[in-house]
Amino acid sequence: MTITVRLPGVLRANADGQAEVEVDVDAPTTLSAVLDALTARYPALERRLRDESRVLRRYVNFYVDGEECRYLGGADTPVAAGGEIQVIPSVAGG
Repeated sequence: MTITVRLPGVLRANADGQAEVEVDVDAPTTLSAVLDALTARYPALERRLRDESRVLRRYVNFYVDGEECRYLGGADTPVAAGGEIQVIPSVAGG
């Protein structure tokens, strides 16, 4: 099944400049499995999305079909066929 991952401008350089990446994964799938497939294709994204323990970085927000994954199941959030994952880094400062 195909999942669309939408990347912010700051991460596009790590994905050949693409704003959207289509990722093929087996069904059923989770956010973690989609990130595995995405980072297999674009390894430079791995350290930007997950830490050395492969835990989602706390300053990066992941939305699965418009819902923030931390309120669903974190990395284990199910992703339906044709689903969309949006990656949004947190912004801090004053």
